[in-house]
Amino acid sequence: MGTSSGVRLWATRQAMLGQVHEVPEGWLIFVAEQEELYVRVRNGFRKVQLEPRTPLPRGTDNEVAALQPPVVQLHDSNPYPRREFPHPTARPWRADDILASPPRLPEPQPYPGAPHHSSYVHLRPALPTSPPAHTHRDFQPVLHLVALNSPLPGGMRGIRGADFQCFQQARAVGLVGTFRAFLSSRLQDLYSIVRRADRAAVPIVNLKDELLFPSWEALFAGSEGPLKPGARIFSFDGKDVLRHPTWPQKSVWHGSDPSGRRLTESYCETWRTESPSVTGQASSLLGGRLLGQNAASCHHAYIVLCIENSFMTASK
Repeated sequence: MGTSSGVRLWATRQAMLGQVHEVPEGWLIFVAEQEELYVRVRNGFRKVQLEPRTPLPRGTDNEVAALQPPVVQLHDSNPYPRREFPHPTARPWRADDILASPPRLPEPQPYPGAPHHSSYVHLRPALPTSPPAHTHRDFQPVLHLVALNSPLPGGMRGIRGADFQCFQQARAVGLVGTFRAFLSSRLQDLYSIVRRADRAAVPIVNLKDELLFPSWEALFAGSEGPLKPGARIFSFDGKDVLRHPTWPQKSVWHGSDPSGRRLTESYCETWRTESPSVTGQASSLLGGRLLGQNAASCHHAYIVLCIENSFMTASK
């Protein structure tokens, strides 16, 4: 049973993720760039919450400090250190579809009322050698709402075809949360896509982590999902769908009523037809709403959105 424990040190989280599967259970892992500490556990690793850094007395050598980690700034309203990186971006790794359900540890809260979540991550295959397109500035509980890279007519090969495109395009830019199409279908209400535990208090953000809605439930509050003035929605390849010519028609498919319930007479025959005589429920983003009620012909090519369906998926 018993084996001696040790410590492994990596300069960056990216380097750690590529080799952490080689670390024995019980060992500590230190990532110098982020000054973060993890402990290797069965089938994964867990983040250890650290106190704010205490400066060393003058004249004391510190070899790790020579790696020049990013500046840490403490904000008066938040006791947790926030790291400043050049660009606000999305979190690069979180294997939601294979996570377990460990006891939860406290984590930073980016918005008032957001719950604490554990940074427990299972191992997954080694990341590609090229860096991910997006790097989250810290591990805050948020759900990303992102558009597919091109418009689609109502015939999407069903909800599974749309879900697969969300999955595929998210992985292509380094996002490994579980992304599902923002659509109602024959066996699924739009409202039910996000995990129940994450509906009330986890903010909905765009690809650049700009706030869109304070929570998933707020989107369905009965006023057709009004967007904040100036809110932007980006595709997985970084295009602003309201401004980019890839989407000449600025409407989004959803197939739902304002409460997120499926409209069986208006979802393009479960998203399998482009027939001009069949309709699907859509909303014009030019009107500033995600859940506007417009029954549009299924031959139109509209924006298709993808929602990250859980901050952390618990598997039984």
